[in-house]
Amino acid sequence: MTSHAVPGAPAIADYALLGDSQGAALVSRAGSIDWWCAPRFDSRSSLGRILDPEAGHWSLGPAGPADADRVYVPGTMVVETTFTTSSGRVRLRDALALEPGARDHAIGLRSPHTIVRVLEGLEGSVDVAMELVPRTEYGLVVPELVEDGGLVRTFGGADRLLLRAGGPVRVGRDRVDMSATVRRGDVLSLALRHRLGGADGDDEVVEPVAALEDAIAAWRSWAAHHDGYRGYAWQPVRRSAFVLQALTYAPSGAIVAAPTTSLPEIVGGEDNWDYRFAWLRDASLTLEALSIATCPDEAEHHFAWMARAAAGAERDGGLQIVFGLEGERDLTEHTLPHLRGYRGSTPVRVGNDAWRQTQLDVYGEILASAHILRDGLADMDDITRRFLVTVADLAAERWREPDAGIWEARGPERHYTSSKAMCWVALDRALAMADLLEAGDDRRRRWDRERGRIHETVVREAWCEEVGAYTGAFGSDHLDASVLLLPLIGFLPADDPRMRRTIDVIARDLATGGLVRRWTGAEDGGFVICSFWLADCLARAGDVERAVEVFEEVWGHANDVGLLAEQIDPRDGTQVGNFPQGLSHVGLISAACSIDRARGAAGAQDATGRGPRTVGGGEAPAPVA
Repeated sequence: MTSHAVPGAPAIADYALLGDSQGAALVSRAGSIDWWCAPRFDSRSSLGRILDPEAGHWSLGPAGPADADRVYVPGTMVVETTFTTSSGRVRLRDALALEPGARDHAIGLRSPHTIVRVLEGLEGSVDVAMELVPRTEYGLVVPELVEDGGLVRTFGGADRLLLRAGGPVRVGRDRVDMSATVRRGDVLSLALRHRLGGADGDDEVVEPVAALEDAIAAWRSWAAHHDGYRGYAWQPVRRSAFVLQALTYAPSGAIVAAPTTSLPEIVGGEDNWDYRFAWLRDASLTLEALSIATCPDEAEHHFAWMARAAAGAERDGGLQIVFGLEGERDLTEHTLPHLRGYRGSTPVRVGNDAWRQTQLDVYGEILASAHILRDGLADMDDITRRFLVTVADLAAERWREPDAGIWEARGPERHYTSSKAMCWVALDRALAMADLLEAGDDRRRRWDRERGRIHETVVREAWCEEVGAYTGAFGSDHLDASVLLLPLIGFLPADDPRMRRTIDVIARDLATGGLVRRWTGAEDGGFVICSFWLADCLARAGDVERAVEVFEEVWGHANDVGLLAEQIDPRDGTQVGNFPQGLSHVGLISAACSIDRARGAAGAQDATGRGPRTVGGGEAPAPVA
């Protein structure tokens, strides 16, 4: 297979995610941690080699050639890599530590911001090497290193790193090295803690082996309470549930779109964005996926964050679409010109100016989210109730206006089909909850009247007879995969004649295999969630065999530990964009559930007699002890 990737950093799919529900790290198949942001997802990186060869890394593994096989330890977010050399085998387990003793919904509330690495000899003997090159503040700071009291400490800048190594190390001015021969039964353990340099507190670093075992127990306690889904593609769904939990900032309930910034949509291009924030646009899809794959607690926690973050933001007639992890509103974007970018993809951006955009679809996301959780909102407070009513009123007022659309176009605003349809959702769900919202008769009549007008307008203005499909914007002849949302949100049934024609035209003209580009003429790759939307729509239209084919095609591009980026290059299957992408895994969960419902039997085999390929070394569907 020909590769179109630019030489340099490992492929994006080469990485696995480590998470502690506050921050994230990425570790390559070769055992190099090339991305780590602590104490939060959106913090300055302390290890950033994925964006520049000189921006810091922490590598551990065989000193010479080796084959690597890896899995997530079943029921966890702990990565296990087995290296095989000509002289022996070693096993490396990597994790972000959790608070000792934290279990189930308490994981991530007080994480110690520490990477733990435990390497164990399995067979023969293997020469191994460790290299820690700390480069804090996105590689701007080259800290001094000092060995003191069994720890190696960094000095310089606002971030401090503390290394606890289970063996003798060589401390240079700006890096730490270790060499060892590991034989069967030998254990080499290390821990690297981050803390803010000016913060009060001690410099204690966890014992790595104990912290690793505790992290395994913690994740399995969470898994044992979140294993209700047993339907089609249960293994991908289960792994996706872990990804969403790892992308959750547990102290607030916010879920980041991805744990990375500026991994490019096109390698070598300029469409490089910071996704380490929480978008209201993704809310209802995410809440539905959480309800399927986890439990109501996660969905309710996320909704509570959303209501807190967004309340009051509607007072000027608008509503911000993306917030920081604690609800911060100023996400002003700037570039980091000292970084060369992933495989030369510049600029590297921090912050995201989408917070300034108008996206009318957000009204529908908020009301749809509340509707999903309506049974648990009987005792909602007056502030939340007033907020939801105001959002519905804004949808009724503003649906006729142009906006930036779901893809956050940075050009002129337009009348986007999906934005209008989501305003319809806002009013439809508000009417369904009218008693809960204590809406008066006049308000209900207005909501109902505008809901009907939106539906009539979209059906008329978004249809393009020449194309034979609903298009992305009124008066346009360009296809847009976002119209696949229409059946998913209940705006039109998937088997409506025009909607079914639209699904088929998108499958014909925007898809390569099962990989769906976002719009006519798009130069980037197949957008993963759009591809799962296609599978979802086909299942809802009753074409289950094709739905399974599309699902399997997309899932076949997941990496060896079941992670998906934002996009996939249909030329060679390369994953591109920020990684792993929460919305890609949200789409997977929803499409799998729709296929399962359409087939009418949870856990049935697919049309070929095979279930989708497994992840995590055959992780069983039974509850994890």
